[in-house]
Amino acid sequence: MNPIAPHITAFLQERLPLDCAASPNTCESYAYTFQLLFQFASERFNVTPSELKLEQLDSKLVIDFLAHIESQRKNTATTRNIRLSAIKSFMRFVEHRVPSALEQSRRIRAIPTKSADKRLVNYLSMIEMEAILNAPNLETRAGIRDRAMLHLCFAGGLRVSELTGLLLTSVRLNPTPAISLIGKGRKERCLPLWKETAADVRAWLAVRGTPPAPELFVNARGESMTRAGFAYLLDKYVEEAAHTCPLLQGKRVSPHVLRHTCAMMIYQATGDLRKVSLWLGHAQIQTSDVYLRADPMEKIEAIEKMIPPSLKKGHFTVSDKLIASLRAKNVRCATDS
Repeated sequence: MNPIAPHITAFLQERLPLDCAASPNTCESYAYTFQLLFQFASERFNVTPSELKLEQLDSKLVIDFLAHIESQRKNTATTRNIRLSAIKSFMRFVEHRVPSALEQSRRIRAIPTKSADKRLVNYLSMIEMEAILNAPNLETRAGIRDRAMLHLCFAGGLRVSELTGLLLTSVRLNPTPAISLIGKGRKERCLPLWKETAADVRAWLAVRGTPPAPELFVNARGESMTRAGFAYLLDKYVEEAAHTCPLLQGKRVSPHVLRHTCAMMIYQATGDLRKVSLWLGHAQIQTSDVYLRADPMEKIEAIEKMIPPSLKKGHFTVSDKLIASLRAKNVRCATDS
């Protein structure tokens, strides 16, 4: 029997970050998946997680685990599929380390994903976005920083990890304002900035000072801004903006909604999904199809270009005497008024 601990350690500490160049967020997500799986397995076999054996991780256990997180933890089909993908990736890794586990791995990798609802992306109108950007107090250092963060996240279509991890050295304001990013899959991309966005970044750099953190955005203690910190600030400014923009009242705006808003703005301006994909740093252009489905103008233009069928018009004759008398009274009342 092979202990599972050394294999999962090598997978999380070597395979993902070094060989696959996975982002810290991906590594954290995978680690949490196995935390849940090993807790479930330890209760099933009445052993501690460190005592689990590789042979105990079979297809039946994985299927039962997936059912458990859906029924007990109320996970959606999308989350269930993400957990399954992490487990399959680990089993592909194990095949090369433990050849005897090949059949066991094939059975797990044969577990199908579950169909999930494909919801339309949530994005903001330009009126709503302007209200949020105007919410910070630009007479304070924190307000200048927050305006620059919100503006850059929206205008660049940045993932929150890209925003908080953006290095000071990755910002170029002359001659053409631009930022350099390392996104998912360690893909690097360079994004030009609107002059308005560049102005907000310049204003922040003028008051940022020289804290030891290498990131562009820092908190009040001079440490790098966290994902949770930015999400908190966004919630605060959405609530403030709702006082002047009622459309925002009761609307949940996550950092990723700003990214979707940027994508929709680019698509509506260019009509080119390839440009959206390049701007957002998508690995495949198909990922950008969600913005095609979400844009109502695409459907309106299609309707306007279509020629509707010519249909004969009908005339309904009232046969019931009571309905006919009521209709006659309505006509007389309308005439008298």
